[in-house]
Amino acid sequence: MDERKWRKSSYSGGENNNCVEVAEEAELRLIRDSKDPDGGFFEVPAAGFAALLGCLKASPRRAA
Repeated sequence: MDERKWRKSSYSGGENNNCVEVAEEAELRLIRDSKDPDGGFFEVPAAGFAALLGCLKASPRRAA
């Protein structure tokens, strides 16, 4: 059983559960698909993840 504390984006919502989840582990951030929590995850350095979030927050929102 996965003992990590996964959290969803604050932008998640609606009924279809389409989002990613993130867990913190030492100097890493683990990212997985919320629709397939047993399908694995990938790791990124915490600093890189913080930089990604900073870029996303600074960028204008785009329609999908």
